[in-house]
Amino acid sequence: MDFRAALIEETAAFGEVVRGVDPTTWDEVPVPTCPGWSLYQLFKHVGRGERWSAQIIAERRRDALDPREVRDGKPPEDPDAAIDWLNAGAQQVIDAIDRVGGDARVWTFHGPKPAGWWVRRRVHEVTVHRADAELALGRDFVISPELAADAVTEWIDLATMGADRHAPPLRRGLTLHLHATDEGLGPTGEWTVVHDEDGVTWSHDHTKGEVAVRGRAVDLMLALSRRRSTADAGIEVLGDPVVWEEWLDRTPF
Repeated sequence: MDFRAALIEETAAFGEVVRGVDPTTWDEVPVPTCPGWSLYQLFKHVGRGERWSAQIIAERRRDALDPREVRDGKPPEDPDAAIDWLNAGAQQVIDAIDRVGGDARVWTFHGPKPAGWWVRRRVHEVTVHRADAELALGRDFVISPELAADAVTEWIDLATMGADRHAPPLRRGLTLHLHATDEGLGPTGEWTVVHDEDGVTWSHDHTKGEVAVRGRAVDLMLALSRRRSTADAGIEVLGDPVVWEEWLDRTPF
């Protein structure tokens, strides 16, 4: 998957969702999936987030960057200029990687990683926030099954990588299986999470577990990120639903 192209495209798509709203109401439209946020705050968060990650990369930082120290971190007041500011931020991420090299080690949430790591992370950050905006406006969220499946993969990877051993998302000895029903995804549309003597790990293997969760990749993505409830997402839960519910309760982003 071309994550660079996806970052540009998803950022532009998010901007077009916001552009379609009367700009005088941006700060009045609530975003239920981000409690306490307005559409404007969501927009600023996404745009500043692009510049935040670009600055981390450009400065080859080994520690976190305070969001208040992000250069040009506030959108212009003019709506069209604000959309341009948003899209420019996505390009800044790519340009920063090109300058330092994709293999240069920089700070991330999970320790130093290659600078190129940030492209995929930002793609899925923007994607889920586009879902926030679409849902806030009562619109359907549309995304390719391939990109949605990769969002599921990244979400599970982040959740297991940072699993709290005192409150793991999956209890010892249990297995959680997720299956995307979209055609053509192959192994990338299946995920098996286990908790054994090696801790909480996952694979694309097809394995039976205490619970199996089935649905379209986009619906799995929205449920995993708590943008929609299991019922509202139309997801089928087979087996012990408590295992799935515990996973959701214990994997906040």
